[in-house]
Amino acid sequence: MSAPATPPIIIIKKKGGHGGGHHGGAWKVAYADFVTAMMALFIVLWLLNSTVEVQKAVAGYFRDPRGSGKRMGSAFGGTGESITVDRKNLSNLKNKLQQAMKETPKFEKVKNNVEMTVTGEGLRIELLESEKGTFFASGQAIPTDNAHDLLIEIAKELGKLPNTVLLEGHTDSKPFTGTNGYSNWELSADRANAARKLMEENGLRPDQVVQIRGYADQSLRDPEKPEDPANRRISIIVRYTEGPDIPEKDEKGKEGKEGKDGKAAEKGGKEEKADAKSSEAKPAETKSEQAAKPAPAAEPAKASH
Repeated sequence: MSAPATPPIIIIKKKGGHGGGHHGGAWKVAYADFVTAMMALFIVLWLLNSTVEVQKAVAGYFRDPRGSGKRMGSAFGGTGESITVDRKNLSNLKNKLQQAMKETPKFEKVKNNVEMTVTGEGLRIELLESEKGTFFASGQAIPTDNAHDLLIEIAKELGKLPNTVLLEGHTDSKPFTGTNGYSNWELSADRANAARKLMEENGLRPDQVVQIRGYADQSLRDPEKPEDPANRRISIIVRYTEGPDIPEKDEKGKEGKEGKDGKAAEKGGKEEKADAKSSEAKPAETKSEQAAKPAPAAEPAKASH
């Protein structure tokens, strides 16, 4: 009897493709790197063609992403082309504010009542009153429509800056007395405070205003005409980031005074030394000479009332 036939052995080999195994997502990583590099290239090309202000804003964000710095592009909404007010770019701020105020519909009526000047503290923006009460009604601390529109536009621009702001209220010399002793002092301070509230509601940061000043009629714009309506005004001072100027004349005056006092003290010391020498030069009187001198006459007693 013959032996049974052995069944053939079949070997099946499977060839793995590029999509299988742990190498299946390698092309995705390479593609992501390529897209990232292209995006970085486009950002660099955009920055090269952008303005200097935008370049500084982007650089300020990457240097200080938390926004604790004073440069634009950090904590102060640095998405726009805001600037930091110093003595170099003061004209840029004036131009931006003038352009913003021109967009208000009533600016043509009040453009002669708005002035901007440079002081030791910073840029001073003044809203000057007229006889008709352009910005505040007589004896009132509520802004008119003209003041309302202007203060809103100014607040929008100043809110983009890291600079601090001061607000001042001034009146003329006409006496004003309201109920409960309300005078020009309270009126000037209330007008400045009303301007602060309106500006903080429309762009100015709450921590941006550092002082509210009420001067009454103690700082007249035209001292020769103390009752002129232009003396009634609201002043908005944008301070420099590097601080106010220190007048040199005050320091010189102080030094000069100290120098004069020092010379006077030195002169007084010389006089005292001269008196001491003269007293030392006089010979002492003997007892016989003192006895020969007549006794001084007694003064009459004064009657008490």
